Amino acid sequence: MKGETFRHLLTIVVTLLLSAGVLLLPEPERAVKGGAGRVARARVLAVDNSDVALYGLLKCGSQHLKTQILSGPLKGKVFRANNEIRAQMELDKEFREGDIITVNMPEGPVPEDFVLTARDYSRSGWFWVLSGLFCLFLILFGSWVGVKSIVSFIFSFLVIWKAVIPAALAGWAPEAVIAGAAALLTFAIIFLVAGFTRKGLAAFCGAMAGVLTGLVLSALFTRLMKINGAVMPYSQPLFYAGYDFLDLQRLFAGALILGASGAVMDLAMDIASGIEEVARHNPQLSRRELIRSGMRMGRSVVGTMTTTLLLAYSGGFLTLLMMFRVEGHSPLTLLDNPLVASEAVKTLIGSFALVLTAPLTALIAGSIFAPRGPVTSCCSSSTGNSSCESSSRERPSSPESPSAEEP
Repeated sequence: MKGETFRHLLTIVVTLLLSAGVLLLPEPERAVKGGAGRVARARVLAVDNSDVALYGLLKCGSQHLKTQILSGPLKGKVFRANNEIRAQMELDKEFREGDIITVNMPEGPVPEDFVLTARDYSRSGWFWVLSGLFCLFLILFGSWVGVKSIVSFIFSFLVIWKAVIPAALAGWAPEAVIAGAAALLTFAIIFLVAGFTRKGLAAFCGAMAGVLTGLVLSALFTRLMKINGAVMPYSQPLFYAGYDFLDLQRLFAGALILGASGAVMDLAMDIASGIEEVARHNPQLSRRELIRSGMRMGRSVVGTMTTTLLLAYSGGFLTLLMMFRVEGHSPLTLLDNPLVASEAVKTLIGSFALVLTAPLTALIAGSIFAPRGPVTSCCSSSTGNSSCESSSRERPSSPESPSAEEP
């Protein structure tokens, strides 16, 4: 038990050290000099809506706020702030007295009569409450696996934020950068959760097969279907910020496989874990029988996970689909819309990666967990024997022993 605890702690510490190393990567140079400056939390003390007008169903104008700073070196100071309302429902916010918001603070000293710019609601407080509850229940349910899942989540976020995004902004090939990141994250997450075991090896190989297949298909079909990468949010502002050299189509293809890699990883781990349990409880099963078991598990899981991808992607564009329904379009004409076409490509390529991952993981895991040497099937009842002595003599030690877990 002490040895197992030590292994858990060792993998967690190593992953945290890698996360610290990623965190120390240099920040990319900002194309927009100055940027938004400092950001501080503030409480709205008073609201003046005299310059806000209603135009049809939408409001437009400027809210004048009286705010008290709640964080930073100017904590407790009171400043005026403006909130611009531009008749854009997805971006506009209308503050009320007592709201906790974020404001832009300029660098350096701030005069008392300076008018700040209101950004948005401060949502970080409730976010940390929800995150804390999630981590608590994950640890209670998953024990060491739950702790490893939290660590792997932190590592994944840092790799994307500190490595993938700066490399893409620097003009590196998006598909290569994202494929490399997906391979690194798949390796780290699977072996962190499963340990350096045969189950982890099988899951990693199967997941990488799905990731690489999805990458090739996404690069091919985004060009054949002429998917405009500008369907991704904030693509146009990114161009205006000085990054007009980016190839949005290639960036979309890479982002597509990064989004599907999580589902591919889950499926590979499910099948590898299932075959490991089958082999653990019946070590006499041959390679062919283990592969068949994995195939049966894969068929069941793929059937639900493909629909899961469809529901996840369509849920993000539900109002768009509703608008097409109101206008009387048929489902086939929807595919000509770039937003719908991009989501359809995401769903189909992600599903294709899943369908390929399942049998490949079953083949790999079945081969890895197959018994070494000749194994005789259980004796039929007609022989009258109650045990298979030859099988028990010739098969290797049960996978329950620690040595059997090593790849």
